[in-house]
Amino acid sequence: MQNPKVSVGENRFGKCLIAASEIIKDEQVTDFDGPLYECEKASDLPAHAANHAIQVGEHQWRDSTGFARLINHSCEPNCGMSGLFTIVAMRNIPAGEELTIDYEMFEDSDWNMECLCGTPSCRKHIGSFRNMPQITREKYKGYISPWLVEKYNLS
Repeated sequence: MQNPKVSVGENRFGKCLIAASEIIKDEQVTDFDGPLYECEKASDLPAHAANHAIQVGEHQWRDSTGFARLINHSCEPNCGMSGLFTIVAMRNIPAGEELTIDYEMFEDSDWNMECLCGTPSCRKHIGSFRNMPQITREKYKGYISPWLVEKYNLS
C-alpha cells in the first residue's frame, strides 16, 4: 500500500519519505510488501536488503518493493509499527515533514549502525531492541513490532 499522502523527497543523507499532505495519527503510511528472507542473522541477508528489510521474526526479515525502503531512522520518530508489516503515524504529521521511524522498534539481531539523526535524544548508535532504554519503550508503547512485544512479554 502506497499512501497518496506520502512522497519521495531529499534530506541531507539522500532520499527520504515526506508527508505530501497532513497524515493523521494511526493512519497507514506504507507497508513492507516485498520478499521474505529467512536466515540466522541480519548479516546473512542479501546485500540489497541488508539495510532496508525489517525484522519480522527471530530469523525472518521482510523487504519492500515500494516507499517503505526509504523511511529513515530517527531517535524521535513520528511513525511506528502496526502489525508486522505496516508503518503508521504515531501523531498527526503536517505536510512537508519527513517521515521517520526508530529502527529498534522492529530489529533484534546483530544489525547495527551509527545514528546521525541529530535529535536532542539521539542515542548515537542503533541496532537491537534489547538495547532500547526502558523509557523509550514506554514512549513507543503500541507502536513496537508485535513479534518483539511477544518475545519480551511487553503486553
